[in-house]
Amino acid sequence: MSIRTQVLGLVDVMMRVPPIIVIDEILKIGMGVPIQLGASKAYTVESDAIKSSQPDASHSADTFATLKAFFGIGSEDSATTSSPISHRNQAILEHTIENASKSAQASGMLSNNFNNIMDELANDSLLANMLSITTVKFVVCLLGFLCATCIFMLWTRHLVMVYMFLTSLGLTFLSYWSNVSALELMEHSPCILEDLLSLNTTRLLDSGGVIMSLAPHLIAQWVMGMLFAYIHLGPRFGLLQKSMPIIFTSPILLAMLPLPPSIVDKLPVVAGLTPIILTKITLMQSAMEASRTVYNGYQYAMNFVSNFGLSALIENEWQRLNVPNVLRVFWALRILKGGYTLLTAESDVPLQLFPAMEKLLVDGCETLTAVLGMTGVISMICHYIGRSFQWYLLTYDNDEEKSLGTVSAVLFYILALQTGLTSLAPDKRFVRLCRNLCLLVTALLHFLHNIVSPILMSLSAARNPSRKRHVRALSVCAFLILMPLGLLYYLWTHHSPSTWLLAVTAFSVEVIVKVLVSLATYTLFLLDARRQFFWEKLDDYLYYVRAFGNSVEFCFGILLFINGAWILIFESGGAIRAIMMCIHAYFNIWCEARAGWSVFMKRRSAVHKISALPEATPAQLQAFDDVCAICYQEMYSAKITRCRHFFHGVCLRKWLYVQDRCPLCHEIMMYTDKAEENTQEADMAAAQQAEEPIHLYPRDEANNAGGARHSPERAAEAAPESGAAGSSATPASSNVDDATANSTNETAAETRPVAVNSGSHSSSNSSYIPASGQPPPPTATSAAAVATAAASNTTHIFRLSQEQQ
Repeated sequence: MSIRTQVLGLVDVMMRVPPIIVIDEILKIGMGVPIQLGASKAYTVESDAIKSSQPDASHSADTFATLKAFFGIGSEDSATTSSPISHRNQAILEHTIENASKSAQASGMLSNNFNNIMDELANDSLLANMLSITTVKFVVCLLGFLCATCIFMLWTRHLVMVYMFLTSLGLTFLSYWSNVSALELMEHSPCILEDLLSLNTTRLLDSGGVIMSLAPHLIAQWVMGMLFAYIHLGPRFGLLQKSMPIIFTSPILLAMLPLPPSIVDKLPVVAGLTPIILTKITLMQSAMEASRTVYNGYQYAMNFVSNFGLSALIENEWQRLNVPNVLRVFWALRILKGGYTLLTAESDVPLQLFPAMEKLLVDGCETLTAVLGMTGVISMICHYIGRSFQWYLLTYDNDEEKSLGTVSAVLFYILALQTGLTSLAPDKRFVRLCRNLCLLVTALLHFLHNIVSPILMSLSAARNPSRKRHVRALSVCAFLILMPLGLLYYLWTHHSPSTWLLAVTAFSVEVIVKVLVSLATYTLFLLDARRQFFWEKLDDYLYYVRAFGNSVEFCFGILLFINGAWILIFESGGAIRAIMMCIHAYFNIWCEARAGWSVFMKRRSAVHKISALPEATPAQLQAFDDVCAICYQEMYSAKITRCRHFFHGVCLRKWLYVQDRCPLCHEIMMYTDKAEENTQEADMAAAQQAEEPIHLYPRDEANNAGGARHSPERAAEAAPESGAAGSSATPASSNVDDATANSTNETAAETRPVAVNSGSHSSSNSSYIPASGQPPPPTATSAAAVATAAASNTTHIFRLSQEQQ
């Protein structure tokens, strides 16, 4: 990304911060709705002391005092002096409302006493005035909220135009204020024109004189005039553009002439008429374009939703508006403002670090927009924590949806909404914020385990010889065990037992159990890699370890649901908490229980099916002398299917999780009660055939040059028999090839591919004997193909002999 693109992106982010500040200020005053009726009582009680201790302020001391008092954002003094409510009337109103509430609780809302009190309130003029003022405040705040939201969502080109219009309007009012201030300086000073004509350098060059005081105003007016001529969106006439700086400075220049005071007082208004008229023309011309822009945006959103969906629209707008960076900049500016206020506040007590940080954090989550800004900062911190762990583990995952920052941001904001963080008192808000951060830390440990667990599995399964990667992964696992233990020790020694502490404990113990399960699985895979022969009990051990971990997680899920229900009923209820509990109950309890029960039933069914199959005797295994067609490993014990194929019991059990057909011939492996195609005579013949010993035709040892793995005992027995087997290999091999070709065509026409091993069987027959008549090289691939073809040939020869009978 070039520097120009980064600078433009930063400018776009900065332009979208002011609307967020406006929204935050509107939410800070509660959308103009008073929190309680007695809120102004404290102001009126303190007003007498303030009035008696301070002199009367002039009208120019605070130009917007009435506006501040109207919106409730002014000082206590201004709010008190502008309030029309007297002590007596407000006390009567509060007493009436209190009587109404008591009457409703005692006699019900349909009693005569309650109805009489409500009639009195309906005829009360004081209450009517309060409601009307509150309604006006709410409507104004709502319009400001909607306008700020629309400005925030504008495209960059339209956003620049809005800022140009607002800047030109602000320059107009700033020029008016500067002219008024300059005229006040010239009001009681001697005539400047006389000093200029008489060349009174003593007065003109005086550092405290009028000329030196007016110089900054003249320079500022000239600069504002040039800037207004450059950025205003109204009609651009050449003469008007050139004379705009003179128009802005004209009140100060004309005030130097000996004019009557009545005319001098009106000069700032006359000078401000030209920019005001240009701004009004711009507003009238842009009104239609603004409405057209809003309508086009609505049409664009509807078309996007109809084509790609609502989630795609939200994601696209989220990236276009660069919302995370905007919220981070907003929150940083808010914290800097609070820090500057604390540093510049006059106090006899020196500023302390930890109380100041507490104050800043409490103010940083005061409104919903502030919580969003804090969420963006926490998201960035968690993102870099995840990146650092990925760098340490020598891995990299660029999936933004599974990023540590994204998940932690969603979790923190949900916790803030669920616990009502913005509605708490400042002291309780800080405590709740710390508790939410503790829960977030435990969640981060879970996410870090999700990063390191696949790496452990890949290292153990791939038999990676790099000890550095093993040591790094194991060190992260040690950190994931020690960190929650240290956190639990600190919390249990400094806090009394509570529902929050129980939730943190459950999450911490759960992450420890998950790490131990991952380490146990990693150890089993390493032991399996060290073994020279097939470990049939490995699958059982893995199932037991993972079943233990999943059972512990399920129990903790039930415990957290009960804990949340207790909080919902007895501590702090709410719609958001109830919704989150329903989501937790469905996904973390019901879906997990259903999935676990499904896996258990599949395994139980497979075990029953495997136990119903006959076990191969040592004589049959020695006669078969081949590998398992599923795992290509030597067989020291095997199960015989209905179609007379040999497989490991563990491999066959895994296969039965998927389907009940043989991996080689696709026949149904188990005996069933349905007799759709097989008659009772066929079943009896199959049973008799199963009791007879298996007749294996000799195999072509030349084609098995890269043969399967033999045990040390069987290799010694196979050596003296190789000569006798080679004498009868030629006629048997021709029969095997014919049978293989016929059966391959039948299988291809009747069955469907279900696994990689079954698909490899159809291709292995063509490569079993090459066109040149020479055996294939003794590689691992040819050995696997030979083993699969040999097992398939045995099956087809058995079918032919059965059909001939």
